[in-house]
Amino acid sequence: MYAPPVLRRPARSSDGRRTGVLAVVVGLVISLLAFVPATPANAASSLLSQGRTVTSSSEENAGTPATSAVDGNDGTRWSSAFSDPQWIKVDLGASASVSQIVLKWEAAYATGYRIEFSTDNSTWTTAYSTTSGPGGTETLNVSGTARYVRLAGTARATPYGYSLWEFQVFGTTGGQGGPQIPGGGDLGPNVLVFDPSTPGIQAKVDEIFKQQESAQFGNGRYALLFKPGTYNNINAQLGFYTSIAGLGLKPDDTTFNGDVTVDAGWFNGNATQNFWRSAENLALNPVNGTDRWAVSQAAPFRRMHVRGGLNLAPDGYGWASGGYIADSKIDGQVGPYSQQQWYTRDSSVGGWTNGVWNMTFSGVEGAPAQSFPDPPYTTLDTTPVSREKPFLYLDGSEYKVFVPAKRTNARGVSWTGTPQGESIPLSQFYVVKPGATAQTINAAVQQGLHLLFTPGVYHVDRTIDIDRANTVVLGLGLATIIPDNGVTAIKVGDVDGVKLAGLLIDAGPQNSSVLLQVGPEGASADHSANPTTVQDVFIRIGGAGAGKATTSMVINNDDTIVDHTWIWRADHGDGVGWETNRADYGLRVDGDDVLATGLFVEHFNKYDVQWNGENGRTIFFQNEKAYDAPNQAAVQNGSIKGYAAYKVADSVNSHEGWGLGSYCYFNVDPTIRQDHGFEAPVKPGVKFHDLLVVSLGGQGQYEHVINSTGSPTSGTSTVPSTVVSFP
Repeated sequence: MYAPPVLRRPARSSDGRRTGVLAVVVGLVISLLAFVPATPANAASSLLSQGRTVTSSSEENAGTPATSAVDGNDGTRWSSAFSDPQWIKVDLGASASVSQIVLKWEAAYATGYRIEFSTDNSTWTTAYSTTSGPGGTETLNVSGTARYVRLAGTARATPYGYSLWEFQVFGTTGGQGGPQIPGGGDLGPNVLVFDPSTPGIQAKVDEIFKQQESAQFGNGRYALLFKPGTYNNINAQLGFYTSIAGLGLKPDDTTFNGDVTVDAGWFNGNATQNFWRSAENLALNPVNGTDRWAVSQAAPFRRMHVRGGLNLAPDGYGWASGGYIADSKIDGQVGPYSQQQWYTRDSSVGGWTNGVWNMTFSGVEGAPAQSFPDPPYTTLDTTPVSREKPFLYLDGSEYKVFVPAKRTNARGVSWTGTPQGESIPLSQFYVVKPGATAQTINAAVQQGLHLLFTPGVYHVDRTIDIDRANTVVLGLGLATIIPDNGVTAIKVGDVDGVKLAGLLIDAGPQNSSVLLQVGPEGASADHSANPTTVQDVFIRIGGAGAGKATTSMVINNDDTIVDHTWIWRADHGDGVGWETNRADYGLRVDGDDVLATGLFVEHFNKYDVQWNGENGRTIFFQNEKAYDAPNQAAVQNGSIKGYAAYKVADSVNSHEGWGLGSYCYFNVDPTIRQDHGFEAPVKPGVKFHDLLVVSLGGQGQYEHVINSTGSPTSGTSTVPSTVVSFP
């Protein structure tokens, strides 16, 4: 916000593919399997194997890993070498009472195999064996206690290896054989669902806005959801912790002849504190031809179609410090006007009128040409890797969550033509409501459910563990998680394809060492085919009350995509002070091949971003150093004045960044000097494009931009110092 004036993975192998006659056989078998019903697991049992650690005696090639047999996707498979014997083994994570095994064979199945159980991964007992396996989908009723379950193949039906679409283990853990946590259900009291015939829509929307307009640190949380159709004469003004979204599969399914508006009347025309709100999946026909979206951090504008222009400044063109657009189409011009910085990804615009300090685009049709620093446009033709945020929608009368597919070198919106991705029924989600405990949330994940957090504030006394591949964790209405007793709020396992989206993590008063951890320390699995995504997940330390965290977000998993985050040590509100809301580090990246698109990290006591992993990339970075540093000594980093906003470790050999800015406003001691905003090793593989540092009103100064390169900021003119290319 602008104040007024490790371990490294081995080289990856290429993806081999089986060709020839077998491809035809596979197609026929897939068609036949569609008519083979699978017997459901017993009501008291749950799926224990999905997303768990799995190993095998061999893999046919890199495209058929063992993990594909427990990923919940009937379109991916494990296949072995073309020899006997072979095995695949899943670690359930804890001893369980196993009651059923479901084998979904590809064309290359086993006629002879054993199902074996072990509690210690050493001593094995046979739970089932056959010499006449039929292939297809086999449902085996078994019994026994096991942490490790192994399928040992002894005879193949074809010359090829053993090949499984899915290896599913059902049972119960912890001796609990009682009722399962139900999936689905209603969306709770703070989700308001409208259709075009709903009476009094404008009055209800106005009522929510009046409550939330200036409730910057309040507890109200709301999601306003609109069923497909056309809505006339609507002006939905959005206040704090309010999300608005259409319930169609595409934005044009839900059309407003009207506006979705964010302005700054509550703050005397200053939009620099218009945080924590969102608009998604709607088409707008603005009343006067231009919609107003005057926001700053943590206010995503996603999957929107504006049939007109978009004004990103408040009425009167007061200060604004946003912002983020993704997967959106704006038919007319986008006018940032007073916006200091903005990032737009994988979208289409009819034009862009101006830039102040840092306007960055990747994969945007109609974006202005590269011209940094004058005008300050950083433009990439495509986004290297992206996967749009999951969203709730209606398929007829049934709620589902659509999970868009990963795109490589994306350009333009993802929703033209037939949207690519996966639809998951709400019945496969635990719908989390205020009062739910971390114990229940974890049990739901272990049971095989995804998580949909309804709007509210959730205190957790233990970590929410997401250690099952492809789990979707989606928040509505800025659902907020507060860790008690110094625990980590959320941890993700070293597994494929977890999607975290739409959450606010608020530090508790007892220091947490980490608030969000993606992957365990030392994680090294290859997730390039199916990365974890962290989207619109915001972290706050202080502001709503005293909070502390040593490090806010740690990324250990390779290939993770962080797509729009604001990690903020509060500079205003309650519980704010150099030691009161102490938080030394914002983001630490230890994983390799991590991509950040839209990275906002501000005000940390030491490094805002530390990047230790190889092959990291950041497209757009916005930062302010901590305002409240009491003196030069408090930020002295050995012989270096101040901690860099963005530090790449000396050991790193490959890293790249585009459109990165750091600002200082040392209002407690304006004599503080910061050696540089960015620090990185000088190596051929470490590259930066379009960097800037700014002294806001002369409250403190930078000596350089990156390392000892770049001119110092000077005086009170608030003019950036820039570096176009480094080294």
